[in-house]
Amino acid sequence: MIAKLPFGSTGHLSTRTLFGAAALGDATQTEADRALEQLLRYGVNHIDTAASYGDAELRIGPWLRERRADFFLATKTGEREYGPAREEIRRSLERLQTDRVDLIQLHNLVDKGEWEIALGAGGALEAVIEARDEGLVRFIGVTGHGMDVAQRHRESLERFPFDSVLLPYNWAVMQDDRYAADFEALLALCEERGVAVQTIKSNARRLWPSKQHPPGPWYEPLTEQDAIDVAVAWVLGRDGIFLNTTADLELLPKVLEAAARDAERPSAAEMDALSEREGLENLFAGAIPI
Repeated sequence: MIAKLPFGSTGHLSTRTLFGAAALGDATQTEADRALEQLLRYGVNHIDTAASYGDAELRIGPWLRERRADFFLATKTGEREYGPAREEIRRSLERLQTDRVDLIQLHNLVDKGEWEIALGAGGALEAVIEARDEGLVRFIGVTGHGMDVAQRHRESLERFPFDSVLLPYNWAVMQDDRYAADFEALLALCEERGVAVQTIKSNARRLWPSKQHPPGPWYEPLTEQDAIDVAVAWVLGRDGIFLNTTADLELLPKVLEAAARDAERPSAAEMDALSEREGLENLFAGAIPI
């Protein structure tokens, strides 16, 4: 079983590994049901999806209907203006076959112009707050990619008391001094304010060499169990953060198994060895192909 941790100040004890439902975007219902059943085996009690994850919300809905009370359910809206965001939130509830989600997140809110729109008058944040006031959502978060995300999340927390943040965290990206400093500053702020910190890209290896690549993540993931064990142990070895699973159903059991082992955090020397052996790269050093 995977250990649990308070999810910020929400009052919920979430497993430190959260199911990243982007993996269900192209799945059939049979494939989705099979994958979701694995969550029960490891005690995972937190599902993170998004309106933009293909058919993921549609696949989660039927399976979760009889288990709704057992899971913390999060989704995201990528809309920036009030009207479209309001509509998308309600559409997500329909697709998820529920009358309430636990967490709604402003999706990939990093671009400064989009940030100003979403958090300004008539922006998506107003729609999210309205949904909370109406009892359609319980908590509000913000997510993002890229090298500026940690700094932008700090700015977001100064603008509004978000309940959670989500951003990349792995060995390769943390070798960038600026990103590492921004991440540490964000983590300190979140610890001070009781904000949950979710991390993504734990299992990332490098960018695919071309745009033509196998189905699954937009980056090349680690695939061997021993490599995944080391990468996951390094992320979970950092106190107070959560790890979202990779957007690949074939890798899901390997990531869950690595998380359940609750291994000691690998040393810098072990991570350097993994990096050299697997060719780990910072996915965000250049343009993000998503």
